Amino acid sequence: MIRATRVLQYAAALLSMAALTIQSQANAADAYDAAVAHAGRSAADIKRDQLDHPADILRLTGIKRGMKVADVLAGDGYYSELASYVVGPTGKVFLINNTAFDQWSDDLAARLKGNRLVNVEHQTLDLDHMGLKAASFDAIFLVKVYHDLYWVDAEGKWPKVDVSGVLDQLARALKPGGVLLLVDHSAKPGTGNSVAGSLHRIEESFAIKDFESHGFKVVAKSDVLRRPDDARDLISYKGPAVGKTDRFVVVFRKPA
Repeated sequence: MIRATRVLQYAAALLSMAALTIQSQANAADAYDAAVAHAGRSAADIKRDQLDHPADILRLTGIKRGMKVADVLAGDGYYSELASYVVGPTGKVFLINNTAFDQWSDDLAARLKGNRLVNVEHQTLDLDHMGLKAASFDAIFLVKVYHDLYWVDAEGKWPKVDVSGVLDQLARALKPGGVLLLVDHSAKPGTGNSVAGSLHRIEESFAIKDFESHGFKVVAKSDVLRRPDDARDLISYKGPAVGKTDRFVVVFRKPA
């Protein structure tokens, strides 16, 4: 009788622990929805949410309060703002651009005006020499910009980038066990990085091999931004393809 009682008590404890785990996971998930629903976000950002599904994307990364996040080539900081709400006042987000991205990001000044995002630090860096501290970030974002690393601009508006060197810098800056979020416009199979400049797209399998060659391991993927109707033959950022491109989402982890 005593043994049966102990078994029941043990089972009850296990159920209680499971309930706490489920509740903890639910609370973590709620943080991403809460970031999207945060008061004061711009009308332009809210409109973009319909295309980018940011809560789903951020949930894949597992970022949480107190973490440090680098949003690399963040542009106007759409994801930087959302991440700032998730990591909270004890966390920090580094909104990193190079000079070209700063110049192209019309809404950046308004986003940062009046220190409205107190845990976001804007940095303008040379991609080849970012000077990021080793093992300093829990997560790094590269959202629709990885292909630009391979862009060779004949007009001189974009600097030639040492892509391997950039990926080495990111791998070094990420903490062991940290994650790297990669989102980009899909190119046709077999094209590799050949249309990075002309169409501003890149092949998913090429990207995965590129990051794996620098020590990253794939831990998650999502089809939430897939568009099977995209023929992948139009330039991604202007004209009829805007908002209609097939995009791949991959989360990598730096091995502990």
